[in-house]
Amino acid sequence: MERSRFSEGQVAYTLRLAKSGTPVVHVCRQIGASEVTYDTWKKKFGDLGVTELKRLKMLEDENARLKLSQHSCQATSPIT
Repeated sequence: MERSRFSEGQVAYTLRLAKSGTPVVHVCRQIGASEVTYDTWKKKFGDLGVTELKRLKMLEDENARLKLSQHSCQATSPIT
């Protein structure tokens, strides 16, 4: 899985600033992200706070690791 350039805190900060009324263009320029990235974050993370974002990221990483582990186990075990 691709590692993000932006931390969970930066994502939450960006969403919070835009929600408070700061124009999205200025917020995105400030952190170096595109408006498309902002729209993706808004759709994916919505109203989550920093702790919820960190927890979500941790669960996504664990899920990816478990899927990889499961695929490697299935590839090495013979079919009976």
